[in-house]
Amino acid sequence: MASSGRPLALAGAAVAAAALAGGLALAVWRRSRGPAAPSLPPAPAPAQGKPQSKQILVLGLDGAGKTSILHSLTANQVKHSTAPTEGFNAVCVSTEDSKMDFLEIGGSEALRSYWKMYLSRVLLLIYVVDSADHQRLPVAKELLHQLVQDNSTLPVMILANKQDLEGAYCISDIHEALALADIGAERKLFLIGTHVAEDGAEISSGMKDTRELIAGLVSEAI
Repeated sequence: MASSGRPLALAGAAVAAAALAGGLALAVWRRSRGPAAPSLPPAPAPAQGKPQSKQILVLGLDGAGKTSILHSLTANQVKHSTAPTEGFNAVCVSTEDSKMDFLEIGGSEALRSYWKMYLSRVLLLIYVVDSADHQRLPVAKELLHQLVQDNSTLPVMILANKQDLEGAYCISDIHEALALADIGAERKLFLIGTHVAEDGAEISSGMKDTRELIAGLVSEAI
């Protein structure tokens, strides 16, 4: 079943996504790569009350397409990434009305133990899964549930990526495979089908809608 890329709100009140007026003013990439032990940014101290930063954490298994998704969300042009993230990607996005910090941490087994350290002060978790990687969906499910089990209110956006591939699970199948009904009714939870188009193309309307939804969630959380 093909996905239109429109968000499916699974729990919580509907969120009015704020438009990103004026387009992107700044998108700065900081990368950590290489064969040595991964260099990650310092984990933030536990927050007291609401987080002050506007940081958005982007996680998912290696090969899910996190970096390509991040490029699409923070720019108006598609740029694929085939090399796995061996450390982190940090992107600052400024608009006329807001500034958002995206932090993507690599999804290899060696890096997954670091994921939870960065949840304490983020406003939103974006979790990317490969809709066509049926074999590893149980692993993606287990890790997602571990991430959110201690925080019943953190908004979660799940991007069911690679919807354009043959054999990709549709949205309802992804919902079932990740057991999303079990991760709490109190949080705002969104499941969105995505795919990244050809290099150099303008991002799809669905990806633009996703970006606006993220801006709305961040605006509501601060």
